Amino acid sequence: MVKHSFSNLLGREQRQEESAIKALRAIKKIAQKPVLHFAIFAVILSVIKVLSEQKILQSSFATAVGSTIIFCIVGLGFCLLLGYSALASLGTAGFIAVGAYCAYFCLSQWQFTIGTAFLLAILVAFVVGVVVGFISLRIEGIYLAIVTLGVAQILKEAFAALKDTIRLTGKQITISWLNDMRLTTDHVYFILVIALFILMVLTKNLMDSPTGRAMLAMKNSTSAAQAFGISLLKYRLLAFVLSTIYAAIGGFLYMLFIRNASNSSDTLFALSTSLNILGAVIIGGTKSIWGTIGGTFIIYGIDKMFLQDIEFFRANPTLITLFCGILVIVVVMFFPGGLVQLLLEIKLKIKKLIVKIREGIYGKDIG
Repeated sequence: MVKHSFSNLLGREQRQEESAIKALRAIKKIAQKPVLHFAIFAVILSVIKVLSEQKILQSSFATAVGSTIIFCIVGLGFCLLLGYSALASLGTAGFIAVGAYCAYFCLSQWQFTIGTAFLLAILVAFVVGVVVGFISLRIEGIYLAIVTLGVAQILKEAFAALKDTIRLTGKQITISWLNDMRLTTDHVYFILVIALFILMVLTKNLMDSPTGRAMLAMKNSTSAAQAFGISLLKYRLLAFVLSTIYAAIGGFLYMLFIRNASNSSDTLFALSTSLNILGAVIIGGTKSIWGTIGGTFIIYGIDKMFLQDIEFFRANPTLITLFCGILVIVVVMFFPGGLVQLLLEIKLKIKKLIVKIREGIYGKDIG
């Protein structure tokens, strides 16, 4: 009987150990899911706003983070265009203008609801993306970039002819189905965080899908992609449509958050915005979501969140531009995969160093 009890105890301990191992594996599997990482990032961004409301952080810091989130959304679309489709574009600023002006006219002039205005901005961006996508079928490389730059300039001048300075007020931004609730910039900040989280998830799923692999095949070799039955028309149109829609969403949210823009004095619709988005994606990594987010925070976030509070950088605002330019050159020359590639190489070297240290202590036979 003692022997039977002892065997039961061993069996119970073995089952408990197996259950613990299964639980650890399940936790590890969940922890490796990108969605969880995106959710943690969204929570961190939300906490920044909460801390600013509690006066622990300056409100200007949260505002800088919010505006950077907008450009992160735009950068995600450009990541799909450049990193996954190898299509060069300098028309990002014009596509941002599509969303910004749709927000202004729909909410201020035509008294549409936010939902209707948003859908109209998506529709207009879709049409523009299709037009530019068809152009990309005939023109490639630097000539495509020049053409998209021309499209952006046409959009900018056309919008300026309609209204040079656009401005929204709190009374114009309401949600009718919530008892005409007026959206403050505090509300819009959390909308920005939610929008970024959703688009990060959608972008990740697209990258890992057959569509993403088809885009990569088209990037590596158009001839090989066509030989395997991949339609250049379909995927180039899709890449430009998605990039344009992401940029329009960014412009739409910009008007909800910042609430004013000018064609004559702001740089939002200028070539510099297109170049900055290009630089952000290159610095971070053209095929990486986290690289794009990190590159955007380097280009747009560091200056607004930290350096503007330092007198030296306020007196010399061009230094951050000089730094970003040098960083782009260094990344292109030594790390074509962006800072993500650099971090991966550092991580690999650290792992090798740890293995060598363990081998030195325990011997090569000890894993």
